[in-house]
Amino acid sequence: MSSRPLRFLVPGTSARFRCGGLLVELQSARLCAELAPSVEVVTYRQREPGHLFLADLLQQEATPGEALWIVSWGFDVPALLRQLRGRPVSYHAHSSGYGFQLPPGVPVLAVSRNTLGYWGDRAPRAPLQLVPNALDPAFGNNTTAVSNTRTIDVLVQARKTSSYVLDCLVPALRKRGVAVEVQSGWVEDLADLFGSAKVLLYDSADYWRSVGVTEGFGLPPLEALASGCVLFSSFNHALADSLDPGVSAWQIGCGSLANDLEQITAAVANPDAFRPKPELLAALLAAHSESKVQQRWQQALNAVNQHWDQLLAGAPALKSVPSWRLRWGRRLSRLKRLF
Repeated sequence: MSSRPLRFLVPGTSARFRCGGLLVELQSARLCAELAPSVEVVTYRQREPGHLFLADLLQQEATPGEALWIVSWGFDVPALLRQLRGRPVSYHAHSSGYGFQLPPGVPVLAVSRNTLGYWGDRAPRAPLQLVPNALDPAFGNNTTAVSNTRTIDVLVQARKTSSYVLDCLVPALRKRGVAVEVQSGWVEDLADLFGSAKVLLYDSADYWRSVGVTEGFGLPPLEALASGCVLFSSFNHALADSLDPGVSAWQIGCGSLANDLEQITAAVANPDAFRPKPELLAALLAAHSESKVQQRWQQALNAVNQHWDQLLAGAPALKSVPSWRLRWGRRLSRLKRLF
């Protein structure tokens, strides 16, 4: 069991803040409930019944306090770390590319190898742990569902999907008589929706390039595979962690529109020929089961708490050398060789 109470910081839990990142933090708090003396979800943008509020806690509790704080909300992370200075804190890193630097000594809990590599380069002296996101058990009940029970040939989620898929591929598929459903807005039962589709198209590369950060993990593709869908996907960022082209998933936008049309139409006609091999899929899903991810959290929390025990006892945190200083050092060494 973790030696510190845990506090997961989120801006709020209402519909205003509802997104994949919020669901992951709430799920993580639930998985850690057995691993710490107590686990609390704390809001910091809006006060909510049933949840503590960050500003109140900072006024009430002296530094360093007893809790280990978990921050995660991308653009809010630098400000939150400033408010929590001197308190045990860890960054639960989803997407990467926000551009900020971490203060010395702040551990990183990366949700993917892509994000782990980013911080391993950007903050090589920070304690690093890999804690993948977990699949909700609701996904996985339809992996063997027969194709004739699936009423949607091709499913597309409009959010984060490329204009190529929405404006070119979807109309072309419909002209071929393929039943395509473009879903927008929030879906209460995503497992049921995925379980009704033969094929999912997931093309997020353009979206993430447009906003300047990364696909931090990519739960929808894994959820679709767990639900028995054939997956046509991009392979950007963390999607490459778990998806193997032509093995577990198929590339979307693969060279030409004609190729996409042929491949997707064939997958609709015979999904079994395009699904991953059962043993491969089982291993992939097992690695992201709640029980396996809970073990990862236990390992990470043990390491982070030990790290903070050392810092609070007076051990200085190692500092990562800024990139500009490394580049300047290389230039100086070259000049010395010349003279």
